[in-house]
Amino acid sequence: MSSRSIYRTLRPVLSSSVLSSGLGTGHGIKGHIISHLPTIRFLSSDTSSSATVNSQPEIPVRTADGKVISTYWGIPPTKITKPDGSAWKWNCFQPWDSYKPDVSIDVTKHHKPSNYTDKFAYWTVQTLKIPVQLFFQRKHMCHAMLLETVAAVPGMVGGMLLHLKSLRRFEHSGGWIKALLEEAENERMHLMTFIELSQPKWYERAIVFAVQGVFFNAYFLSYVISPKLAHRITGYLEEEAVNSYTEFLNDIDAGKFENSPAPAIAIDYWRLPKDAKLRDVVFVIRADEAHHRDINHYASDIQFQGHELKEAPAPIGYH
Repeated sequence: MSSRSIYRTLRPVLSSSVLSSGLGTGHGIKGHIISHLPTIRFLSSDTSSSATVNSQPEIPVRTADGKVISTYWGIPPTKITKPDGSAWKWNCFQPWDSYKPDVSIDVTKHHKPSNYTDKFAYWTVQTLKIPVQLFFQRKHMCHAMLLETVAAVPGMVGGMLLHLKSLRRFEHSGGWIKALLEEAENERMHLMTFIELSQPKWYERAIVFAVQGVFFNAYFLSYVISPKLAHRITGYLEEEAVNSYTEFLNDIDAGKFENSPAPAIAIDYWRLPKDAKLRDVVFVIRADEAHHRDINHYASDIQFQGHELKEAPAPIGYH
């Protein structure tokens, strides 16, 4: 039977009126198709085609600012509520993505450079720190926003390259893809929190644009050439992040920076008390950075000992 004959045979039985009449119970091709495919589109995916007989109803989707997106392909938004019954307002993360961080982690730990690669990584980070400190000095909020736009890059680059490696070699990653992408997402949530408190000026956005472009490409090349070096650099970057947030906390405690109320996104993401303050937010972010420090130094140590990351258990969900 030709494709045109098949189409003519199937088209009548795809309308809702014929489906409800029980024609799908007969013998032959019509009976088999209908029993498995209640709705089928043929020949074209053009949603505006007048030839579509069994068109789906449009599902309106409402954006955060109240605008309605009406589309054939609209997927009904998930309705999620908090334990108290109130609506979940965030699209960038879900309740199961939130967590209570381990703030007991040692924030003073430091990996002492013991070989040439370690020393190269350490002094690279120390050199990059100089212009940053000269520019931002004690402007903690601006410094934090720039820091997070950079800190979210290594996890994404590492996860992406491990993903491609896993595909090329037809092998598992040992969970490290997920662990590194979790790190990148966590760093991005730090940034999403800070922009609730302060908006960067135009020249700060320009700096971020330039720094991100340079850093992404440089880190990409370093990870391709030597993943253990790349992870060591990230470990030292995270050490500096911990130090920066410690200075931020000290200035809040000294009254040099206003301890304003924590933004709602931070309260939901880190499961903070409703009356949480900025200090509470910076405190948990510092703990996050300390965990990222440990993950990257751990990853570098694994490879320095001649192993691949997949051979060691990935610290998934290490908060």
